[in-house]
Amino acid sequence: MFLHFSPFESITPIINGAKSWYQFGFFSVQPSEFMKIIYIMALAYVISQHNKYKIEDDLSLDVKLLGKMAVVSALPMLLVLLQNDLGTTLVMVAIFFGMVLISGISWWLILPVVFVVTTVGVSLILGILYRPDLIDKLGVHAYQFDRIYSWLQPEKYVSDSGFQLMNSLISIGSGGITGRGYKDGIIYIPENHTDFIFTIVGEEFGFIGTTFVVIVLLSLLLRLFRISLLTHDSFGGYFIIGFLSLLFFHIFQNIGMTIQLVPITGLPLPFLSYGGSGLWANMVGIGIVLSIYFYEVSGKKEARFNK
Repeated sequence: MFLHFSPFESITPIINGAKSWYQFGFFSVQPSEFMKIIYIMALAYVISQHNKYKIEDDLSLDVKLLGKMAVVSALPMLLVLLQNDLGTTLVMVAIFFGMVLISGISWWLILPVVFVVTTVGVSLILGILYRPDLIDKLGVHAYQFDRIYSWLQPEKYVSDSGFQLMNSLISIGSGGITGRGYKDGIIYIPENHTDFIFTIVGEEFGFIGTTFVVIVLLSLLLRLFRISLLTHDSFGGYFIIGFLSLLFFHIFQNIGMTIQLVPITGLPLPFLSYGGSGLWANMVGIGIVLSIYFYEVSGKKEARFNK
């Protein structure tokens, strides 16, 4: 909260249109990265405590749980939106829905919500593309959706908002099967060490390199899912699924935006992109998962073996 309302621009500068960092000389911290881990812990606690006293399926109890999760989510999402950080907000939405799916809430309640959200999203995109005049009447100007236009037709915006995507596609395509070689890339990609690191992998190591990265990341997600199934602690299981949702969305969004599958957002590729705060937060998440595995899975196996 202090980050958004801070009057000290030297400590809380605006970078790429977002006020999301504390700057201390050469050292900077993005608190929203750590907040995502705390957010997952808060949702895991709410779900585990609610289900602890749940005896039978009851739609009213499911509505109550969904309300609790919405209340826990409202303030952090609002603060992140005020920082003009849409990417992190979308990650939190992905975490929310991922944890809703495994919270025990009835599908009779989940499906209508998903249908409404999907309908609104598709209608908004279609309105932007075919009836921008209606979007203007709603108080949203068409120019604010340049990322949608440049995502769908980057060749028309190559000199402006489509420049990065066009160069990303050219870069990945030029890598071929084996790539140009380490540090032999020639296509200029802004932010290539952070949000567009996958583009560099594609250009320098080709299809083989990108496939290897995807397989490693997919293996990590599968391992996390397996640990969530093995743990007997409800809080630990919910936390792992929430953290898995975070990583999955980051991976899908980051790789997808480099190949024109989804619009561009400022989300890094976990464990590969440059950025201390994101790496620290992800390592904290992995540390918590390893702790859950040690005490709830490995430790109990060893105890049974000793008996």
